[in-house]
Amino acid sequence: DGKIYDAYVIYPKNHTSEANFVEYFVYQVMPDILENKCGYTMCIYGRDIYPGEDAASAIETRVQKSRRLIMLLTLQLVNSKEDAYDQHIALYNALVQNDTKVILLEMEKIGTYGKLQESLRFIIKQQGTIKWKEEHTVHPQSPNSKFWKQVRYHMPLAHRPS
Repeated sequence: DGKIYDAYVIYPKNHTSEANFVEYFVYQVMPDILENKCGYTMCIYGRDIYPGEDAASAIETRVQKSRRLIMLLTLQLVNSKEDAYDQHIALYNALVQNDTKVILLEMEKIGTYGKLQESLRFIIKQQGTIKWKEEHTVHPQSPNSKFWKQVRYHMPLAHRPS
């Protein structure tokens, strides 16, 4: 299908204390489970998009070369203007070009979805979110937890372990 990544990951990039877990999750937990244990390939901004690359076109290209879009919903992402660009490009690809399936990981209680952009509310209405629950933080590395099973369910079939 010409895609090189199974998933492009969108997450809040501010370095606040709340973001520390999200960053650990994005750079350590997700690659450990989805890449090392399940054999998926992921594109993570800051790891797979290089300094000096034109960020806008790099994001657009990587999103187009990804089969899925994994978006970590946090209050910070919901309220942030700085992450809006890759969200916008990614959601455009997903909804308008109907090219990429979106997997929404609700990393903390968002409460009402009223503040979310309309495209995100539309996706949530259609398929809901996969909620990260506090008890997962004790053993986030278990690929057989309910959370990771739900994530894998939405990932492309080709790499799913039998």
